Amino acid sequence: MHRLKTRPQFQAALAGGTAARTAHFALHRLRLAAVDTLSTGSDSSPRARQAQALFGVDQGLPGVWLGAMVPKRWARRAVTRNAIKRQIYAVAAGFEARMPQAAHVVRLRAAFDRKHFVSATSDALKDAVRAELQQLFATAERQAAQPGAGP
Repeated sequence: MHRLKTRPQFQAALAGGTAARTAHFALHRLRLAAVDTLSTGSDSSPRARQAQALFGVDQGLPGVWLGAMVPKRWARRAVTRNAIKRQIYAVAAGFEARMPQAAHVVRLRAAFDRKHFVSATSDALKDAVRAELQQLFATAERQAAQPGAGP
């Protein structure tokens, strides 16, 4: 699994559309065309070619790309943000074989209640994050398996 590193990569993946959503997370996906599809010109718009170039598809780097966005707005402590990011990458690694060739961004979209999770990295918080991420990826997997599925 490749990791998103640059701002344009994150922006392109976010523009791809929302593939799944839970109470606290959203999964955005930008499908990447295969190298042979780009050469035949079935989707030869400049914008599509630019997005494909961001992820190295034109250079033969197929695969799953993943990025994590955990804004300070929803997780004030750095230790909490880092713990959530580690959970995102760990859960995604378990789903990697079933994920389509695409650029994915998991975005924290709401705060976890500090009344329930007092500690910045409590085991209860980690368990709640992991359970919700597994639900998010399972939902995205079911939607991707449906014929005519969107992003």
